[in-house]
Formats: sequence, C-alpha cells, structure tokens
Amino acid sequence: MRPPAYSIPGRFASSPGGLRFGIGRVGCYPYPRSPSSEVISVRTAFLYPGQGSQFVGMGRALFERYRERVEPLYQRAREALGFDIQKLMFEGPEEALTLTENAQPAILLESVIQHELLTTLKETEPAVGAGHSLGEYSALVCAGALTLEDGLQLVHKRGRYMQEAVPVGEGAMVAILKLPLEEVEAICEETGAEIANINAPEQVVVSGKRAAVLAAQQRAEARGGRGIELGVSAPFHSSLMAPAEERLRPEIERVPFQRPKFPVISTVSGEPETDPERIRELLMRQITARVRWVDYVRRLKDLGVARCLEVGPGEVLTRLVRRIDPELEAGTAEKLLLR
Repeated sequence: MRPPAYSIPGRFASSPGGLRFGIGRVGCYPYPRSPSSEVISVRTAFLYPGQGSQFVGMGRALFERYRERVEPLYQRAREALGFDIQKLMFEGPEEALTLTENAQPAILLESVIQHELLTTLKETEPAVGAGHSLGEYSALVCAGALTLEDGLQLVHKRGRYMQEAVPVGEGAMVAILKLPLEEVEAICEETGAEIANINAPEQVVVSGKRAAVLAAQQRAEARGGRGIELGVSAPFHSSLMAPAEERLRPEIERVPFQRPKFPVISTVSGEPETDPERIRELLMRQITARVRWVDYVRRLKDLGVARCLEVGPGEVLTRLVRRIDPELEAGTAEKLLLR
C-alpha cells in the first residue's frame, strides 16, 4: 500500500520484540509473552488516521468477519451520503476513492467501524483520542460529539471545498526529510512556502503555491535534506485553504455538538478538548491550521498515555508514534480485530 498523502513513513524504529496486545474492559494493553497471566492496565489513546490512508479493499476483511455488526453502519453511510460508499471502498476504482471528497468519508467510516467493534466486542474505551487532520473528525464521531451522519456529511463537503479552493496544478505539497524543523522554517521564510504538517522529527510537510513549494524542496535538498513531492490534489493545511475554511464554517455552525465521551486532542489548540462549543470553534479553524503531530503525541505522553492504538485503515500513525517516542507502545485496531 502506498504511503498516505501527508505521512511519508520513511525509516521507523521497529516495535519492541516479544509483545502482543491484550484487550480488556479498562483499555488496551500490550503484555509480554510469558507463563504469567498477570496483566497491568494502562492509559490508552486511540489514534485516527488522515487522508491518504485509504486503499481499495479497505474494510472488506472486517466486513466478512463481522458482517451482522457492521452492515448497519454501511447502510447509514449510504443514506447519509447518497451513494454507495461501501462499494467504492471495497471495489474502487482507485481514482474515485482517492478523490478528496470520497476519501475523507471513507476513512472516517472505516475508523468508526473499527472503534465500534473494539468498544462492543472487546469492551475497550480510550482515555483520550487524537486524529491526524481529517482524523479529528473521526475521533469526534467516535467520542459521540458528532453523529455518524453529521460527521460523514461534514467531511464529504470538507473534501469537496478543499479540492475546489485552489485550481489543480496551482498548489503543491512536499515532504522534507532529514532536516530539523528550524531549518525547514527558515527555508519557508525564504521561499514563501508554508509548513503544513510536522509528522515526526526531521519529517516535515510544506504546502502552498507550487512555485514556492518546489523552491523550498530545492533549497532543502541543497542543504542535505530529501524532498518528496506528494501526489495530492491541493495544498492542504496552508493559507490557500482559507476559502474552503470559510465555506465549511456555516456547515459546522449548523451541526449540533455533544460533550464527547473522551477528550479529543484539537489540531488547533493541541490540547484535549471536551467543551462542545469550544470544539466547534476550533474545528472552524482546522483546515488552514498546521498539523503538529509530534506535539500531539508528546502531549499524550504528558497526559499519562502509555499505549496508542490506531483506529482506521493502515498503520502510518503507528509508525510515526514509534519514531517520535519509542517508549510508547503502538499497534493497530484492525490487527487486533482480525487476530
């Protein structure tokens, strides 16, 4: 599977050997392979991936194993969106699934399905949630702050507005590897590019007008870094997304928000949020905000989180967590559910 649009895996530390995940009522916890049956519960965070983690066939294995439980969610999604998103997820074509307006609700739906299976079958609840860009919406739906229908409709429109904000070809995004954040910030000052995502140490994504972004890539490579142009349709998380943010604002204002069952790290504030109106206000500023994934993972550690479980397609966030802080255990929900 190709790497997600915003999260180029690069080289990551391998997971600690001899560990596997157990799931209990109080949370998810890895435990060593040993004769002892003793397990110690720890604070667990659920992580929800962003755009780019979609792939044709996503969700099929879970559907085949848990059909009776997940079919109603697919039906609700079809009714909310007005098209057969399940068929698109399972069969493609890839070109249609990759479209921003389709990829975003597909990823959200898959995250919700995995979350529902974990909480109902495994009696597992997170202490806190965090999402990578789009993943914040998935986290809010899973936490009960938004209904599934409202979440799907919001991200469907979010994707369309983001795509339409900048004509195709006028923007670009480049992942810059092997340079510290400070150097990338200096390069952006020189070129007019903008930092969109700080995914891991020495893995920063820049966004903006195509000429500025490509100039930043050239300067980064001249300083010993590596640049990878991302195959995205628009310069996400840059000031060029302001028109999309304004178009989405009344949609967010219209939707009711509830107090979440667990706090969700805000892309904008970087803090765990629980107040419905504050969540709404922060979400209105999210499209142009910088995604500071490194900060969010470190904040989870400060909150006492010891284990992270990626809830959604792929495992990019799992790999990023291991790179950011090797002391944090990380794994994916899908592997647990298919074990």
